Amino acid sequence: MSLPTWSHPVAAITDEERSNRLLRLRQRMGAEGITATLLGPTESLRYFTGLVWHLSERLLGAVVTDDKLTYIVPGFERSRVETLPHLPGEIAVWEEEESPAALASRLVGPSGKLALDDALPLAFYHAFTKEMGAARLADAGPAIHALRAIKSQAEIALIRYAMGITLDIHRKVRNMLAPGTAASDVVRFIDQQHRLAGADGGSTFCIVSFGEATALPHGADGEQILQTGDVILVDTGCRIDGYHSDLTRTYMLDEGNGAFERAWAIERGGQQAVFDAAKLGAACESLDAAARNTFARHGLGPDYRLPGLPHRAGHGLGLEIHEAPYIVRGNKTPLAPGMCFSNEPMIVFPGEFGVRLEDHVHMTEDGPCWFTTPAANPYAV
Repeated sequence: MSLPTWSHPVAAITDEERSNRLLRLRQRMGAEGITATLLGPTESLRYFTGLVWHLSERLLGAVVTDDKLTYIVPGFERSRVETLPHLPGEIAVWEEEESPAALASRLVGPSGKLALDDALPLAFYHAFTKEMGAARLADAGPAIHALRAIKSQAEIALIRYAMGITLDIHRKVRNMLAPGTAASDVVRFIDQQHRLAGADGGSTFCIVSFGEATALPHGADGEQILQTGDVILVDTGCRIDGYHSDLTRTYMLDEGNGAFERAWAIERGGQQAVFDAAKLGAACESLDAAARNTFARHGLGPDYRLPGLPHRAGHGLGLEIHEAPYIVRGNKTPLAPGMCFSNEPMIVFPGEFGVRLEDHVHMTEDGPCWFTTPAANPYAV
């Protein structure tokens, strides 16, 4: 199946890479005694097969066995699926009065064990339980997440390219801001710029906050107008071939606010502490601890107390904007080459302002590497 027109200087994911991903999945299935894995209409379906489909009450997915890839498709959607990019495989259809769980069960066989994509809705799980019994079902999540967490060089190149687009747009935003600017106008501008850069559908999200609203990690409802002396927080991203960018910058237009400058320096120090702690083999939770320890030395926190860091220090990123590995207390997953994650240990001063500097890191054989250069000072991006 041919890809849509591709106009970017970085390569899209190839069918060869997807085939290799399926090979690794099958190897894990064999080691774990799994007969088949069902991929639902999730980002994992895209990851392994290239087929992009959106969730509905009708199950569409793919059954992966040791020697076959079979798409399970509502009968009336078959012609559409055939027009979409996807790895070659058989298409098995089910009609409106039929059960897709029964169809999948026949593909697995009367005694086979089926691992279910953990992003499937509970209703589908119940349908499979009724059809096959819970004892014949397994959780495909651990295998899927472990494979997806280790990014290939092609994936890293796509993420780096997407991050570069978004960072360039952050710089354009910094240059356009002035007192009286509406946050909604900034959001529209960012979406327009992402579209002009060829991102998949424009901005995937956009948070633009001014003043006290910057203390709300995911922004405030309603319109905001930039006032002289406001702290500014912009958090946005896009997708290229499905792979996300996600960058936050916090700054002021006018210099001279000592409290903000001190807070910004502490935040940047916390971000650097996370990066410095990102050693191969280090537990993910140790990076979160490095940020909190840095902040505690400045009287912030401890733990999740405010003023301080109210949430985890970072999250993985790829085809989903939040995915494994999570940089959070309790996650003992060791860092390995190919892992990608955000570095964003935000500081919140309730009722005053917040400072979040978010860049992303990927692990190499030599240790951590920034996707983007962190902000240089409290007045720049």
